[in-house]
Amino acid sequence: MNLGDTHLSELQNSSEFVRSSSFKDEVDEITTDDVVKAEVSWVEIEMNLTKVGKIDEDIEEKKGKNCDVSKGRWVFDDSYPLYTNFSCPFIDEGFNCQGNGRWDKDYMKWRWQPQDCDIPRFNATNMLELIRGKRLVFAGDSINRNQWESLLCLLMGAVKDPTRVYEARGRRITKNRGAYSFKFVDYQCTVEFYVTHFLVREGKVRMGRKRKETLRIDSINRDSAKWRGADILIFNTGNWWTHFKTKAGINYYQEGKQVYPHLDAIAAYKKALLTWATWIDRYINPHRTQVFFRSTAPAHFRGGQWNTGGHCREAKRPLNEMYIDNLDKDHIAREVINTMKTPVTFVNVTGLSSYRIDGHPSKYGKTPGKKGSSEDCSHWCLPGVPDAWNELIYHQLLIKQQKKLYAR
Repeated sequence: MNLGDTHLSELQNSSEFVRSSSFKDEVDEITTDDVVKAEVSWVEIEMNLTKVGKIDEDIEEKKGKNCDVSKGRWVFDDSYPLYTNFSCPFIDEGFNCQGNGRWDKDYMKWRWQPQDCDIPRFNATNMLELIRGKRLVFAGDSINRNQWESLLCLLMGAVKDPTRVYEARGRRITKNRGAYSFKFVDYQCTVEFYVTHFLVREGKVRMGRKRKETLRIDSINRDSAKWRGADILIFNTGNWWTHFKTKAGINYYQEGKQVYPHLDAIAAYKKALLTWATWIDRYINPHRTQVFFRSTAPAHFRGGQWNTGGHCREAKRPLNEMYIDNLDKDHIAREVINTMKTPVTFVNVTGLSSYRIDGHPSKYGKTPGKKGSSEDCSHWCLPGVPDAWNELIYHQLLIKQQKKLYAR
């Protein structure tokens, strides 16, 4: 049975999912020994979380209970950013725009303000209490790594001794590695990242005399065993589901032993998300793990794409109008999430990020003088837009914690 079949049938006729124990994953790079094992007193944790709940008692909306935080505007706030490239040692070269010579600083000072409510300012101490003794795991593409590095930097604001935060294997963050586990020793927690461009498995198949790359849209990514046991999971995919990066869908997508001669990227995307959804429902315990799926963040290339001379270098302020892209992918993600048994919070950052053409590295995604002519209008400078995404995650975690406290 293909992993995607279950949720495909749910979309068609809401049939009941039958659990299976036959799934097997291959685990490499980071082992379970690298994952911090919490030995803190749960009484201590609950006392600290009670304090967190009281501090942010009124995080709910000014107008009603169901505020759509994705609708709002960017407000210039001189108290931002919450960190700098000097205070955070974890920003890699591609996101370190100030370190790469960007002189303007206003792009770091915009705060997202929902139209019908307030969301709390990110509080690093509170956030570390929320994840004390836990594993927080990001799994996705380089845009998710962008957000993961942002969270590491935000959390460092509450760390008194930086030597008490380190990567489990002593690795320096670069775009060339796909697995990291940072330990916050004083809070006995880890903040981890595992690269997976599509959430499903990339592989090769023999076609004639050659072995060709394929995407197994019915098989979850090899690193999925490392996601299991996490207390908070933050997923994304979308940016790689393009004509160029999927070989135009020609002899690329594979289900079982079948390789499709041609399959549209959006159709394949839906099949892959159904595979991911089935894996979540099968292996994730919703009583332990809170799952997030972040929407696709837009790129802002002008005059071409990333490989054809596209740029965004003139932008110094947010756009006045929302630039909508990727709505088809976001619609599919919502549709799939609605079929799942496991609660998944859809974090909609597409619209709010679409204003922020000024937030990309552009020509400042590499050290001055380094060879390479292409500009980066897909990723984001740090500090910058991904900090707002993490404030939305923080907001949701606080809401869940309050519900637990009120339920007592």
